[in-house]
Amino acid sequence: MENNEILGLLTKDARLSVAEIASMLGVDAGDVEMRISELEKDGVILGYQAVVDESKLPETCVKAIIEVKIRPSGTDGFDGLARRLARFSEVESLYLVSGEYDLELEVHGASLGDVASFVSGKLATTEGVVASATRFILKKYKETNRMLGDDNGGERLKISP
Repeated sequence: MENNEILGLLTKDARLSVAEIASMLGVDAGDVEMRISELEKDGVILGYQAVVDESKLPETCVKAIIEVKIRPSGTDGFDGLARRLARFSEVESLYLVSGEYDLELEVHGASLGDVASFVSGKLATTEGVVASATRFILKKYKETNRMLGDDNGGERLKISP
């Protein structure tokens, strides 16, 4: 039994019980429980999360992707500034990326104004931030490898010549 097998199953469905995982892998439940505990202790598994189709909720928040160009300083480089930006409650995800910009943030707010306030009042005033480009998320089609909303039921797209 490989850790990746357990992680793969939990990634697809975090609600699987230890007994279900053991049955799927053909191993002892005690071994699976021990491996999961080790993965949690080692910080490989950081938590368990539901994938929510926010478009089906009555009230949704505004989300944006913000690309950020930075000027790293000191000994921390990109990591130090990224950690500072990650502390803002509006930031849901943050990545170091290649290309014209250095960081990509996914942020949320209750309104367009909230996201704009974050950009102008927090992000732009952070030392080391040189430039940013904000793109508002209009609709999500797929998240965490799951189709959202009305998908085509797994049917392949028709291709015409």
